[in-house]
Order: sequence, then C-alpha cells, then structure tokens
Amino acid sequence: MLRIDRSIYDQIVAHARRDHPDEACGVVAGPEGSDRPERFIEMINAERSPTFYRFDSKEQLKVWREMDDNDEEPVVIYHSHTATEAYPSRTDISYASEPNAHYVLVSTREPDTVEFRSYRIIDGEVTEEPVETADQ
Repeated sequence: MLRIDRSIYDQIVAHARRDHPDEACGVVAGPEGSDRPERFIEMINAERSPTFYRFDSKEQLKVWREMDDNDEEPVVIYHSHTATEAYPSRTDISYASEPNAHYVLVSTREPDTVEFRSYRIIDGEVTEEPVETADQ
C-alpha cells in the first residue's frame, strides 16, 4: 500500500494537469528504508511528449546525488498518461529500475476526473496497490 500525504498527492496531480498535453514526471523522496514519501521533486520531461517521458539525464543525476547526500531514496516515481488509463505501458515496465519504489501514474485524459494509481514493478511484473491519502 502507498500511504501519501494529501498535499503531495495534490502536487502530483497539479503537475500532471499543468504539463498536459505532455506527460509530466517526477519523484517523491523519503528517508532510506522508510517507505515514507516526504519530499516532492518535480522533474522535466526531456521528451516533451504526450506519449512518452524520460528524465533529463543531468537533472536526474543531480536529484539522485541530492537524495544520496540526504540519505534518501526515490519512494515514489510518478508520471502521467495524457490519453490512456493510469496503467504502466510496456515501455514504463521496461524502464522500471527501482524495485523499492511505488510507481504512480496519473491519467489526465478526463479533465474533471482524477485517476491516480500506484504499482510495484519488479522484474517486469506489475502489481497494483491501494493508495491511502492522509492530511498532515
């Protein structure tokens, strides 16, 4: 189960809506080994595409070094789908390289509906998990 503060949930959804029609992407860092998403990090989709996302390699290196310096890890890796449901594509599955992360997808295909789903992706196997939000 992904437990996430309502404010971080809202920031992820707002980023997805703001970048529409392109896919949005980012990370929520948390203390190593804690599974607590605490620090929202909006990132740039280097592809600037409505059907694909890729972290900018320089930005990703900076963010991952920053997490290392802070004894953090990527607890949530998120991106949006602009025209399809919030389910990992084959490409998403092949690029999932953080076995401890929650992979969050937000679909922006319906402007008045929030479709926010979380998955574990390990060795190509996708498992959906419940999402619980809490006010901090």
